Amino acid sequence: LAQKRADERTAPASLTKMMTVLLAIETEPDLDKQVTLPEDIFPALQTEKASMAGFVPDETVTVRDLLYGAMLPSGAECCEALAQLVSGSEENFAALMNQKAAALGMASTHFCNPTGLHDPEHVSTARDMARLLRAAMQNEMFRRIFATARYTVPPTNLHPDGFTLESTFWSELDGTELRRGKFLGGKTGYTSAAGLCLASAGKPQHRALPRR
Repeated sequence: LAQKRADERTAPASLTKMMTVLLAIETEPDLDKQVTLPEDIFPALQTEKASMAGFVPDETVTVRDLLYGAMLPSGAECCEALAQLVSGSEENFAALMNQKAAALGMASTHFCNPTGLHDPEHVSTARDMARLLRAAMQNEMFRRIFATARYTVPPTNLHPDGFTLESTFWSELDGTELRRGKFLGGKTGYTSAAGLCLASAGKPQHRALPRR
């Protein structure tokens, strides 16, 4: 419907996590698979002051928990754990991300990590992010996660009572509605280099034609 500076390359911040979640869903069909978050991913994320979902080192959770943790509260530890699960390392996963980006026609995008933490070579455009989200919304599980406002993590070895994850998109929306439609979901992001970022999807509500 409209565009402005659609092809200007910039840092995509946590919008990156849409690609991470989509790839993890596509490559790991067993969402109940148990994954232990490795201790060595945490120090660098804490140094970078990355957004976290609330999981802790050596906690064992399911792939499903990690997917919701990556998307809703934008948990960087979830993205790193998913990257290691899928590809064995962040570097290998970034290569997979770039292969997927090329397949989707995201010609101006280059990923360096699964989190969106700043790297001068980690870039995308508004047009490419729209392409990514359009493709991701074709995946039923991605749509379900994208549309979720809250998700309760079941009890784990280090959170015996479980805990609740909340979507940054739905919480910041704070009841705002589309004038003639409804939101299907969204992903927020922020770094000092990228500024405030948002990718969201909506559905128009068609008004009935007057009868004659």
